[in-house]
Amino acid sequence: MATITARAPTSLYADRVGLLGTEQAFAFTALIREAEERGQDVIRCNLGQPDFPLPAHIGRAVRQAIEDGYTTYCDAQGLLELRRAVGRDVAARRGLSEIDPDRVVIYPGARAPIGFAQQTYCQPGDEVVYPTPGYPLFESFIRYVGAVPRPICLREDAGFAFSGEDLAEVVGDRTRLVFLNFPSNPTGGVATPEQLRSVAEVLRPLADEGLRVYSDESYESIVFDGREHGSIASLPGMEACTIIVSGVSKTYSWTGGRVGWAVYPTVEEARIHRNLNINYFASISPYNQIGARVAIESPESGPAVERMVTAFQERRDVTAALLNEVEGVRCLKPQGAFYVFPNVEGLLERLGALEAYGALEPGIRERTSPATLFQLFLLFRHGVATMDRRSFGVLESEGQHYLRVSVATAREDLERAVGLIDRAGRDVEGFGAFVREERHLWL
Repeated sequence: MATITARAPTSLYADRVGLLGTEQAFAFTALIREAEERGQDVIRCNLGQPDFPLPAHIGRAVRQAIEDGYTTYCDAQGLLELRRAVGRDVAARRGLSEIDPDRVVIYPGARAPIGFAQQTYCQPGDEVVYPTPGYPLFESFIRYVGAVPRPICLREDAGFAFSGEDLAEVVGDRTRLVFLNFPSNPTGGVATPEQLRSVAEVLRPLADEGLRVYSDESYESIVFDGREHGSIASLPGMEACTIIVSGVSKTYSWTGGRVGWAVYPTVEEARIHRNLNINYFASISPYNQIGARVAIESPESGPAVERMVTAFQERRDVTAALLNEVEGVRCLKPQGAFYVFPNVEGLLERLGALEAYGALEPGIRERTSPATLFQLFLLFRHGVATMDRRSFGVLESEGQHYLRVSVATAREDLERAVGLIDRAGRDVEGFGAFVREERHLWL
């Protein structure tokens, strides 16, 4: 009988597990629950989901689909009728010619294709360019697949967008993926047509070398002040190298529907990603896909979306104005999404957070930031949940002192939350005692 030699004991987990990041907005929920269990009333300005109900006509379509028996497996690439609807809608919104539905893949939300793209296009040592601060899953997968992160820093003085000149400093021969996200999470930044054209001029020559642009357009319908969403795929030569990604979560206030999509440059690429869907998910619930098709095609959807966006713009105006009245805070008025992203450096200086951070042990300091300390103090001592800058990309976040405040919250709650932020920023004694407790210093 053959003898099996046991592997020498090492760690229970594979090394790559430690290379995978996360989305702190979900991890933070446990801390909010802890604060509430300790008796703290919490205003939730951390949530990345609209606070409007799912439009009734979409809900009716889902219920009808379930009653009609659409509860089984279906095509792993997505229902053909939904893929056709996505193709028509994407083409119409971006001024593109007809999109073959076989270029479209349906996913459980718009986050799955982020990791799939990095698995598909990147070999170890290849480079991935992504915005920071930005959606955290752009960064979290890079080292997991053996690629090299190349963050491009979004600057407040540029409206949290970037130009082709900025991009040219980080792209190179090993660049395989470039992530774009306009309107942006967490900053609400929207690229101007001039900025998009300059970015395209840098990327277009690299497309023949196998580069792919991943354009996350999940907030495409949430733009303010009469602006229109602009996609890099609309520019000459860019559709052929751009993956266009969106979904129902933000536009239709349907984060629980878990229906997203990606339009790939070629049918071959879509087929490869269809196979990843098979391996991970089998298929997406057909009744929700039917609801997504109705959301895209129904004339009832437009007015519902418009009402929501109007409310977000009003809340943005109020929240940004109030934050700018807080000593030590500076807040731009974002052009899209449903967040404001105030600079709180002056408040942190006044509170003593920069000194408190510098005095932490190195092992703790590398897991937190001055804004993180304030975020946790604000939650546990003053009852406001926000997100810190570090939650939106760790690399290149040092010395950047921002919070993300979601305006997907009732106006009266936002007004009260800003008042509490002001009060917390003056609570020097309370902040010092909170840090000395060493109970909550990182997420």
